[in-house]
Amino acid sequence: MNKAVISLNTGLEDAETVTVAFLVAVGAAEQGRPTLMFLTKEAVRLATEGFAQAVACDGCPPLADLLDRYAKAGGTFLVCPICVQARKVDPAGFRGNAEAGGTVQMWQWIGDDPAVTFSY
Repeated sequence: MNKAVISLNTGLEDAETVTVAFLVAVGAAEQGRPTLMFLTKEAVRLATEGFAQAVACDGCPPLADLLDRYAKAGGTFLVCPICVQARKVDPAGFRGNAEAGGTVQMWQWIGDDPAVTFSY
């Protein structure tokens, strides 16, 4: 089954976009696809334990629930180290399924396998 890579560069300033990205990622991971979210810019804060405490809209699932479902399904986060440093985010506070890494690590994760990509 093809890997899924979801690139997300926005944080809680646009909670609806974050929700859509997570719905796509959760859907892929829960179907058994190896799934990686590459977090950049303000999205790096979403990798921090306890940060994603928002509901984007009426009828939208809470982001915290989506993050938990994503982790339970085996989804992982690769968090841009340049963005982490620029925002003074402490990687020690990352969720268990998140690690700092850039484009080199993303391409290593993809390898020679086909990958479906989404960008938000």
